[in-house]
Amino acid sequence: MTQPTAAVPRLYGPDFALRPEDAYQVLRAAGPVAWAEIAPGVTALVVTSHRAAITLLHDTATYSKDSRSWAALNNGLVPPDSPVLALMAFRPSLLYADGEAHRRLREAMDHCLARISLHALRRTTQTHATTLIERIAPAGQAELMADYADTLPLLVFADLLGCPAEFSARMVTACQGMINAGATAAQAAADLAQCLAELIALRHRSPGRDVTTWMLDHPHRLSDEEVLHQLVVLVGAGTIPTAAWLASGLRLLLTDPAYAGDLAGGAVTVRRAMEQVLWTHSPMANFSAHYARHATHLHGVPVPPGVPVLISHAATGTGTALPETGYDNRAHLAWSAGPHRCPADSHAAVIAQTSIETVLDQLWDLEPTAAAVPNRPGPFHQCPAAMPVRFRPRPEKPTAPNATTGRPA
Repeated sequence: MTQPTAAVPRLYGPDFALRPEDAYQVLRAAGPVAWAEIAPGVTALVVTSHRAAITLLHDTATYSKDSRSWAALNNGLVPPDSPVLALMAFRPSLLYADGEAHRRLREAMDHCLARISLHALRRTTQTHATTLIERIAPAGQAELMADYADTLPLLVFADLLGCPAEFSARMVTACQGMINAGATAAQAAADLAQCLAELIALRHRSPGRDVTTWMLDHPHRLSDEEVLHQLVVLVGAGTIPTAAWLASGLRLLLTDPAYAGDLAGGAVTVRRAMEQVLWTHSPMANFSAHYARHATHLHGVPVPPGVPVLISHAATGTGTALPETGYDNRAHLAWSAGPHRCPADSHAAVIAQTSIETVLDQLWDLEPTAAAVPNRPGPFHQCPAAMPVRFRPRPEKPTAPNATTGRPA
């Protein structure tokens, strides 16, 4: 069997965005691995069992990450404008590589990330967070997804990549266009690639102390094309899931009675709420696409070759078969597992935690103004579509005087 023979749950659209757990319950009832529709006309097998996911993620002999073996795509059965192609179509980056090719690219990524000071990263995040908060503070109300959570990680990563101001603004605009996933998403993705290509050319001429320069100078001698796609992965995987993590963590702290009372008294740690989110609202919902190299079975379920097999990072963290380990246990799969486990979890944690702590410190009386907010549509990310809040307006800070004239800048 290479395609489902009956109606399957949809992992996209307004119903899924509002009640994703309904779809996951249907999938679990069908077995540890089951068919789902991930976009109009696009089906995949989805793993909802934690044990089955661990098996697949470590079985590199049976499963490949190379999406060039995707049979439906090769046969013209995936619409060319399908929204899933942005994250599933092959690119020469570590996300789609196996074996020695993956080892080479992953080592370059790991070495570059290891050179980032987490203390400096925290300071950079605080600086950008404070700037964004000062923009919204006088109004007494804000939409924290657009005004804060979506933008902050992008500003931080622009600094990490060594983007000059004009590049940084372009990168933020392009990434926000991709996040919105509207009719211009493809153009936004092209704009991001163009921006990064220009950044690479700039760093060839003028090296800096940044990830782009380190990647270009790495002993593994990556080509410019490889560096470009490594940076695309870093920006995409480092910003959108981090935005979702900090937003879901902040929402939990503000709305869950188990946290809200203690939050006012300062008795609860932000990090504990963040760890709970990784179990219950994994920022990556359904991702980590693999392709069987040959016909096989995964925990008793037939898996044909050439079919995308996605890990439901969301469903594996909420299944009833999980042991009662508590949220301090980090056996969740929000970071995936195996050789393709996220290489930047420590960096994401610093950005998310600092972002939450800074906004709670500076806007200490935040109050959500919407009772129920759906997730963004689509199968891959689990993120609030919006986060409207109100708070006591803060006076606008005076503009710093110009150092030369003494007048406001």
